[in-house]
Amino acid sequence: MVCHVIRYQNSKSPANSQVFWGVVEGDQIKTLDQIYETTQQFLIEGREKAFLLAADDSIEPDIKTSEVRLLSPVTKPCQVLCQGANYRQHIIESGMNPDDKKYNMFFNKSSASITGPTDNVEKPEHVMLLDYEVELGLVIGKDVKSNCTITDENIGHYVAGIVIGNDISARDVQVPQMQFFKGKSYRSFCPVGPVLCLLQPEDAHYLHDMLLTLSVNGEVRQQDSTRNLVFKPAETLTELSTVADLYTGDLVLTGTPAGCAMRIPPAFITRASGLLPERIKWSLFTKMQAKRSQYLQRGDLIRSRIESSDGVINLGIQENRVA
Repeated sequence: MVCHVIRYQNSKSPANSQVFWGVVEGDQIKTLDQIYETTQQFLIEGREKAFLLAADDSIEPDIKTSEVRLLSPVTKPCQVLCQGANYRQHIIESGMNPDDKKYNMFFNKSSASITGPTDNVEKPEHVMLLDYEVELGLVIGKDVKSNCTITDENIGHYVAGIVIGNDISARDVQVPQMQFFKGKSYRSFCPVGPVLCLLQPEDAHYLHDMLLTLSVNGEVRQQDSTRNLVFKPAETLTELSTVADLYTGDLVLTGTPAGCAMRIPPAFITRASGLLPERIKWSLFTKMQAKRSQYLQRGDLIRSRIESSDGVINLGIQENRVA
C-alpha cells in the first residue's frame, strides 16, 4: 500500500501561518493532527500515522487542495544529491557514447535551491541559458553512515518515498565556468513536489516503472520511463554510500530524460573548438546555444508530472512559471 502525502499552508492565512502535513486522495486532504517541522521529523514520527490515516475510512477529509498553498514536501536544509546523464538518450544528447559511459556521474545542488511545486522559478539577470530537467526524486528514509549494499530486495528500507524534482540549470554558468554546483543552485532552481508518495518495502518495484513528462507552455519536451535508467536506484545508493553519509529526509535526483534545451555541438566541432582560446571557445558556445528557442524565458510555464504506468502512484502536477 502506497500513501500520498503533501505539505501545505492554509492559503487564507498569513504567509507565516502554520505548516501542516496531510494525506491526499484526489483533491481531498486528511490533515495529520501533529505538526512536523521538517521532512526528517515527519518521516521518523509521522510516517506510520499517515499510513493509518490513509487506511481509516471513518475519518473524513477536512480541506481541499484548491484551498491550500502547496509546499515542497522536502524541507531544507538537507542534501540534494544528483545523477547526471542517466538515461540513454540523454547521454547521446549530452555528446557522449552511452556504450562508453561506464561510470555514475554525481554532483550536488544547494538545498537553498529548493522551492515549492507552484512557486516561480526566478531567472537571474545574468543568466541567458536557463534549462529544465524533470527527475524522479528519492527521499531517503534511513540514515546511511557506512558502506552499504543496497539491492532491489532491500531498497524499500532506505527509500521512504518518491517526489517530482526539476533540476533547473543555468547552462551559461554550469558549462563555460565548469560550475555544476553554482549553475544549478540559484534560489528556486529545484522545484519539488507536490506529492510525496510514501512506499512500503513491497512497493519498491515502482521505482522501475515511473513515467516522467515535462512540458513548456503546453509543448511536451521530455518524456521517458525509469525503466530506461542506466544506473538504477539500488546501484546508485550503494555507490553513494561509499562517498557520502545519507540522512533521513535527504533528496537524491536520479537523472533527467532527453529533451533538454541544451544541445552539445557535433564531435568534430567540439574537437575543433578545443584549439581555440578559452574565452573565444565559450563565447561561441553561448552564442550558438542562445539561438535555441527551447531555453526558458520569463513568462514560460513549466509543467511536470510523474506517475506509475498502472496509475497507482501519482506524484501530482508541478507547475512553475519563470519570473
